[in-house]
Amino acid sequence: MLIGIPSESKQSALVAATAKTATQLTDLGYDVLVESGAGALAGQPDSAFADAGLRIGTTEQVWAADVVVKVDAPTDEEIGRLRQGATIISIMAPARSPDLLKKLQAQGVTALAMDAVPRISRAQAMDVLSSMANVAGYRAVVEAAHEFGRMFTGQVTAAGKIPPARVFVVGAGVAGLAAIGAASAMGAVVRAFDVRSEVAEQVESMGAHFVELGRSAFEAEASSDGYAKEMTEEQQAATAALYDAEACAADIVITTALIPGRPAPSLLTAETVARMRNGSVIVDMAAAAGGNVAGTVADQRVVTDNGVTILGYTDLAGRLAPQTSQMYGTNIVNLFKLLTPGRDGNLTLNFDDVVQRGITVVREGEPTWPPPAVRVSAAPAAAPTAAASGGGKAAFPTGAKIGLVLSGVVLLWLVNATAPDPIPRHFTTLMLSIVIGYYVVGKVAHALHTPLMAVTNAISGVVVVGALIQVASTNTTIRILSAAATLLASINIFGGFAVTRRMLGMFTKGA
Repeated sequence: MLIGIPSESKQSALVAATAKTATQLTDLGYDVLVESGAGALAGQPDSAFADAGLRIGTTEQVWAADVVVKVDAPTDEEIGRLRQGATIISIMAPARSPDLLKKLQAQGVTALAMDAVPRISRAQAMDVLSSMANVAGYRAVVEAAHEFGRMFTGQVTAAGKIPPARVFVVGAGVAGLAAIGAASAMGAVVRAFDVRSEVAEQVESMGAHFVELGRSAFEAEASSDGYAKEMTEEQQAATAALYDAEACAADIVITTALIPGRPAPSLLTAETVARMRNGSVIVDMAAAAGGNVAGTVADQRVVTDNGVTILGYTDLAGRLAPQTSQMYGTNIVNLFKLLTPGRDGNLTLNFDDVVQRGITVVREGEPTWPPPAVRVSAAPAAAPTAAASGGGKAAFPTGAKIGLVLSGVVLLWLVNATAPDPIPRHFTTLMLSIVIGYYVVGKVAHALHTPLMAVTNAISGVVVVGALIQVASTNTTIRILSAAATLLASINIFGGFAVTRRMLGMFTKGA
């Protein structure tokens, strides 16, 4: 099948494939045709595609392809160029574009919306919204720093003290976290808020302070699809004061709040903007969906009467076109790997796959939007109840624990009372080690299991050395125990290395 890569018609600097990603599509068995000049603004001249062995064609040739892949949604003129039965893949915002879907249906094509990828772990490699939001969040900080005109980091100099810039980020999704990371790296004091309380740990891990409402009754419902839920009137009233206080204290405010398929929620009122300091900067990343800030104008720079600059740029990701195009192209390649199980250059749609079903908005002229709901929760999984873990019984009954403790105490007393020296001292050390090890290892977080395995391997190595020294003893009992200790500790060591090797293999790219 022939894949066509056209130029973007909406003055976008992006291109749907780079020379590298287009070559990966040919490795899947496809023939790729790139429109002349399509990648010029993204650092991908025609020569780069030609040097990679790819064909360069005209607009008509590209749009006559079996599959057309682009970034922005097709225009009416572009839809008219598609041949019946063709497949179009792009960002389409299907929930907000019913007219677009009707035109695609009338053309008798199959349409796949890259921005409709369900937010599940398996689909992350195809999630263009996350890829572009990551770049846009970083670029939002760059644009804000340019408008701010002052340093982000604080300094103490001979000429006086320079306080750090204070940045307030609303929304801790991919874009928000990218903005937090960029602002923190530049030395700013960053504060962030999100109605999803479960993201607080992520915010703090990026070096920012998560702003709490202080009233659990106003916490929003946990996300079931990876996005924040629309707030109730009560929650909006509770957060309004928070937004006002934080925005007025901040030098830079970056808003990223979006609701899928709905206009962007209004967060900062005109009154709040009027109370902000002269020279403050607001970057409204939701400008394309109506904006989070009163006074935002899409694709415009607005300066209020009190000297606050509001940036409503909708092309933030496109302002880093080479990198964004590469990331978008990689998302496309990962999608085609899913759609081409035989790697034979034939695109096959499987509606039993929730990812393929979720992104298909039109199939051979028939409407398929919206897809069945796919429940995705960003909230941590609830701990299993006693009933769920073992037929109504706890995994390890309390009575059994008490029995083991009492047995250990009795055994320790018997050994100390009857065994000859130095056995009591060694046995006491062993018992204390068991108790300490149980509580220390049992409290280790999952993220630390890999370094913990390295520590246990080192301890097992010490055990092996000690056992080998004792195996030469003339006492048969000691020799038997030493051999058993050597065997068990060696199994632990080799098993630990085997597991570590398998874990490292998960981070190794396949051929």
